[in-house]
Amino acid sequence: MTIPSLAALMPEADAAQERTVAFRRKLHQNPEIGLDLPVTRQAVLDEIADLGLTLRLSETTSAVVAELDGAQPGPTLILRGDMDALPLQEDTGLPFASAVEGAMHACGHDTHVAMLAGAARLLAARREELAGRVLLFFQPGEESYHGARYALEEGLLDDTDVIGAFALHISSQFESGTINVRSGPILAAADTFRVVLTGRGGHASAPHAANDPVPAACEIVTAVQTVLSRRISTFDPAVLTVARIAAGTTSNIIPASAEMEGTIRSFSEETRDDIHTRLRTVVSGIAAAHELTADVDITPGYPVTVNDETFTDRVRGVASAVVGADRVVDIENPLMGAEDFSYVLAKYPGAMAFLGACPEGVDPDLAAPNHSNLVVFDERSLASGVATYAGVALDSLRPTA
Repeated sequence: MTIPSLAALMPEADAAQERTVAFRRKLHQNPEIGLDLPVTRQAVLDEIADLGLTLRLSETTSAVVAELDGAQPGPTLILRGDMDALPLQEDTGLPFASAVEGAMHACGHDTHVAMLAGAARLLAARREELAGRVLLFFQPGEESYHGARYALEEGLLDDTDVIGAFALHISSQFESGTINVRSGPILAAADTFRVVLTGRGGHASAPHAANDPVPAACEIVTAVQTVLSRRISTFDPAVLTVARIAAGTTSNIIPASAEMEGTIRSFSEETRDDIHTRLRTVVSGIAAAHELTADVDITPGYPVTVNDETFTDRVRGVASAVVGADRVVDIENPLMGAEDFSYVLAKYPGAMAFLGACPEGVDPDLAAPNHSNLVVFDERSLASGVATYAGVALDSLRPTA
């Protein structure tokens, strides 16, 4: 059987652009946060109801896995689009801005859902060109809720012979319509930490009669930065940021305790573990020098997102055919953001790529970024995402004869 050119997908995605945008805007106006997204789930189910897909509905979250079977038997490919929003008040002024107080699709997950649903429509019309099954994974809880991990634990993605998994993530800081990807680590592991130093409070005019935890907290901030710059290899980059320090109630009281919180980003398990150990060592050492007690709590977050080299090459080839080779960009260095698609890629070979959606006339370096209450995505890029999703599936599940 001859597979029609992947380049034919783009005109079809362009023809469906009005529907894709309308669905995206509907989702954008009705954002939901976390693992329980009843409105979003129902919107997805309504959008794909006419495609003849077999549904797997999570019993613990709002996840939807829709099975699209090709005309011939074969392996399974996972396509993922995350659905959840962020706890943020939107200030874009868009006519379709969020109608929900304190919630916003500031990371573009509404576009991911709309593009995946659009790809499902293209693929459903091309079942004869598929040898195998596509699992369309509409995922809740990506924003720190570990939604992908829950889906894996529930067995929603446990098909036999899964040959790969693919996800797109939109970004306002790449040129619109481009597909941006790299092999190997593309996003960091992200852990959080909390340090509590406890001393003895007293009058600010008599620090010798108290045991002030504030100077020790300041020392720790400086010391952990020195540890990263002098003890962690520059060829395995990492970031430790103390993002919050809280102590005291007023200007003339030495507090009894000080609290610090922050994030750790890394690209290998070895460096990740090393930083955890060194943070504990630095904190305990400085606390002991000041005769303070210290509690250090490190909460592991998402692991490193690692793109399989072979699958990434497939994505490059498909994207070149779909959007044009000049629109496919190799990301030189991994990004310090984190993604729970990393759980899926730890189990199955695959890749995540970034879809550029910088607004027209804006420098990508100056565009409001993802997670900003001012972020705006160029909707013209959505057709490129729809076609790329569908193209990866068609290329991965080509009939052998």
